[in-house]
Amino acid sequence: MKAVRRFFKSFLFFELLLGLRLTGRYLLSRKFTVQYPDEKTPMSPRFRGLHALRRYPNGEERCIACKLCEAVCPALAITIDSEERDDGTRRTTRYDIDLFKCIFCGFCEEACPVDSIVETHLFEYHFENRGEQIMTKDKLLAIGDRFEKEIAQARAVDAPYR
Repeated sequence: MKAVRRFFKSFLFFELLLGLRLTGRYLLSRKFTVQYPDEKTPMSPRFRGLHALRRYPNGEERCIACKLCEAVCPALAITIDSEERDDGTRRTTRYDIDLFKCIFCGFCEEACPVDSIVETHLFEYHFENRGEQIMTKDKLLAIGDRFEKEIAQARAVDAPYR
């Protein structure tokens, strides 16, 4: 009996009809289209976009070169070199993030003990030349300086959940 049922299902294209039923259900329904450059969909407050390095209010960079973000990165996208300064503290001489390797998981942000590396809400960026995908320390600090107000506001909103 099962063999006969299976034969008729395959002969009458039963699976195809099930798929067409699903297509027909959505064929006449109202469509939801966003005209992207002009309209934007709501963004989650926890969205993870382009990285930024932050500074303290006195202008000194926050990164203490502990290399926790480099160690926790599952994609091995972060490269850090550091040296000791005259006052005995460590600071980074090189802080690179390869955005082609990065999976935007946010582990680097969570591992940072001084809130130095953060992921902003920026998602509209592009690269025109080879090598531009590597975010250097200067680029990351520039993004952090430019969007510090937004970053601080997003961190304050998310603080109860951390």
